[in-house]
Amino acid sequence: MKKWVLTTLISIAVLGLTACGGGDSVSGDGENNGGEINIGYFPNLDHAAGIIGKQEGIFEEELEGTDVEFTNFPNGNDFIEALDAGDLDIGYVGPGPAINYHLSGGDIKILSGAANGATLIVSSEESGIESLDDFDGKSFCTPGNGCTHNVQLEIMLQELGMESNRVGGTVEHQSRVDPASMMVRFEQGEVDAAAAPEPWGTYLVEELNANVVTEWNEVFLGETLPSVVLVTSEEFMEENPEKVRSVLAAHEKAVAFTGDNEEETLDSVNDLVYELSQTQFSDDVLQNAWERMNITTEVSADALQSWADASYDLGFIEEEPDLEGLVDTSLLEEVEEEE
Repeated sequence: MKKWVLTTLISIAVLGLTACGGGDSVSGDGENNGGEINIGYFPNLDHAAGIIGKQEGIFEEELEGTDVEFTNFPNGNDFIEALDAGDLDIGYVGPGPAINYHLSGGDIKILSGAANGATLIVSSEESGIESLDDFDGKSFCTPGNGCTHNVQLEIMLQELGMESNRVGGTVEHQSRVDPASMMVRFEQGEVDAAAAPEPWGTYLVEELNANVVTEWNEVFLGETLPSVVLVTSEEFMEENPEKVRSVLAAHEKAVAFTGDNEEETLDSVNDLVYELSQTQFSDDVLQNAWERMNITTEVSADALQSWADASYDLGFIEEEPDLEGLVDTSLLEEVEEEE
């Protein structure tokens, strides 16, 4: 089968499953929590903690007695919409959507970090883009307008005197392009570059000969900005403190698992992607992508503020950002002390 046909089928499969939620439920046997909980995540490698927690049954173990449902999302905008609507209780998302929702008055708390890094700036083989200086008159895509990866790229372009067409500039931004669809757009010549989460950025490099324009640790705030955070609403946290503590306990165990069991972690992520898309990443893609991130519970408040300031400078945020009250790691610290 030709590669463009295969990737088109992949995109259709992932889009269909992620757009409608792709939820599946498991139920524990104990009686400590009761009720149900919906945990969100993305089918991206930097969501490894959430994926491992699901695939290895760690959430189910910690939340015994609770019906646990998992919902996967293609982008942060859809995740936040579900959280706002009350269809999602807790889950993994990029810091950009979490910050934007907080600044708009939304009810959200960052409970823990989940990963740092994992943003790769790549260009198609025929684009003529070898460095950021070459973006003038070109196009790029990201998973969401104002998302974490979008801001990271646009602030670097702004420093070089370029702006996106969103604000009348000469660089075209194609928004809400889920990572699987990036493959198709690259192959069909519909976009020149992408600010992509992993392992999709590395896939474009290894399988479609894309150029690495900016490595993950050279992207704006690349090594310090959380690429994934664990969030919930303050309402859910206040009404269900034991459930949140159980999720954090599972989260911490999942993070530790990824550090001790790299091969199993990569296999689990691959299995999940296969479950959703009927395709699998090569060992080279997964291994190289894994080296472009750190799985951690740490949260840098300074990096979050710097990202928010950049978003304000780019016009994604109308007022100077105040992130007071967004991060609350008190329950995580209690859980860590109990370990």
